[in-house]
Amino acid sequence: MRNIFLTTVLSFSAAALAAPPQKAEIQYELGRNGMVLAEVTHRLEHDGKAYRLSETVRGKGVLALKGDIARSSQGEVAADGLRPRHFEDKRSGRDTLKVDFDPAAKTPTLKQQDQLSVVWTFAFAAPAKEVGVSVADGKRVSEYAYQPAGREKVKTPAGEFDALKFVKKRERPEDKATELWIAVDRQVPVRILIVDKDGTRLDQVATKISAQ
Repeated sequence: MRNIFLTTVLSFSAAALAAPPQKAEIQYELGRNGMVLAEVTHRLEHDGKAYRLSETVRGKGVLALKGDIARSSQGEVAADGLRPRHFEDKRSGRDTLKVDFDPAAKTPTLKQQDQLSVVWTFAFAAPAKEVGVSVADGKRVSEYAYQPAGREKVKTPAGEFDALKFVKKRERPEDKATELWIAVDRQVPVRILIVDKDGTRLDQVATKISAQ
């Protein structure tokens, strides 16, 4: 057991970041192949022990007619990332999707993620090597592998950042490619890029960062 614990700690320590701000609001612009689709807002509150995350997506143009998307996640802050207790996904014209996690479960932290917490968990504990991640969305649980891809400069409307980059491993040619950038100085996600198998690019970039 001691060896398992030590291995877990070492896998995160090499790329460790300071914790994100206790209160942060990040505004993003979501585009598809260069065309702006929506404005996305993330709000984070945490005290080092517990956290609350929310996401609001407001479509532009004809997408505005579909109504907003509101997702939320809350749970505990652990040494190796976020451990959600409850997740909700609310959308117009659809039943609310919910996921409840057992806080007493011995499940590894990265095997207990939801669609919102997984974006932020690397900001709290950046893995130094490839890790397996399980993500629940209220319908199913999907398995992914993420690996660090070093540091690089990333330019966004909110500024230019020195960022840690993480890449979702593609197991099959038809899998979507996902890349995530965490700003080193702010400890927040500043860009998320998803590329579909047909080359369609969904790019979410920070336009404004407010933090306390």
